[in-house]
Amino acid sequence: MSPRFSPHRLVRWLWSSRTPLPRVVRAALVPPALLYRGVTMARAAAYRYGWLAARTLPCPTVSVGNLAVGGSGKTPLAAWVAAQCARRGRRPGILLRGYGGDEHLVHQRLVPEAVVVPDPDRVAGAARAVAAGADVLVLDDAYQRLDVARQLNIAAVSAEHARSVPWPLPAGPWREGWGALGRADLIVVTRKRASREEGARLAAGLRRRWPGIPVAVAQLAVEHFEELYSGRRHPLPALAGKRVLVAAGIADPASLAVQVRASGAEVQLVAYQDHHPYPERDVRRLVQALADADYVVVTEKDAVKLRRRWPEGAREPLVASLEVRWEGNGEAVQRALDALLARAPASGPRTEG
Repeated sequence: MSPRFSPHRLVRWLWSSRTPLPRVVRAALVPPALLYRGVTMARAAAYRYGWLAARTLPCPTVSVGNLAVGGSGKTPLAAWVAAQCARRGRRPGILLRGYGGDEHLVHQRLVPEAVVVPDPDRVAGAARAVAAGADVLVLDDAYQRLDVARQLNIAAVSAEHARSVPWPLPAGPWREGWGALGRADLIVVTRKRASREEGARLAAGLRRRWPGIPVAVAQLAVEHFEELYSGRRHPLPALAGKRVLVAAGIADPASLAVQVRASGAEVQLVAYQDHHPYPERDVRRLVQALADADYVVVTEKDAVKLRRRWPEGAREPLVASLEVRWEGNGEAVQRALDALLARAPASGPRTEG
């Protein structure tokens, strides 16, 4: 089973391959890349020197974002932050732009206690979240949203992205250069298919460059699988020796395939572009693939769309459940959240929204 041509895969090839052809293409894209970098640096300087003002949100705010395009683990990390706030007796509001129509549904499943508001206007979204009872705000994918103030600024740095070419968009994946980490309050190195040693080396380098900023390391690992409708759990070892088709419409589909393969499964990967909508023909292909596979495994991001489309009576796919596992300095993240929440009391009686 093969997916249709994916522009996303072409872009990833352009940004990571060191062979002659992508080098030539990247060279042609260097002028617009340098223009892009100049504009982003000028914009950051305008906020840094007060020429442009950031708007203040109505309650303590933590932002989770990154320097590169997609695949750094922003969404699971933001969900983890929101869940930690809920465990401390707060009502988190998760604000995101709502691109692709799936990420807000993922947050609703991962953090059912949260008020999730998809809105490109984060100030308007904050007002809606607070009206629904939120007393702490988590901004997903907002490192470059300099127009909105935050009390805790978390930068996620992917160990996989660190392998990419160093050019800014469109010649490379970088929204901002490494120097932009200087405005972070906390840096979290994330890894999926990169080794633990690779993540530790990247963290050590960042600590040397930014000695005043705490650096933590987290693995975003598959913890278990859940059946799409029933929710019945399967531990990771249950796939050992099984034929598994991994279907993933995310920024880094190969990461899921690597983690499922580590369970001992025989894995075939069908990689779609990020935010893939799963039209009916693709759902049919996945159902048909179950004739030759023991399981179809998808991500939570894919599952929120497949739940509306998977035919009744067909064998259910397994949804990979990711867990944030702290491998270094996780206590710094806990301390930062405690300090954030101590700045303002919890709201009064909750209003259901």
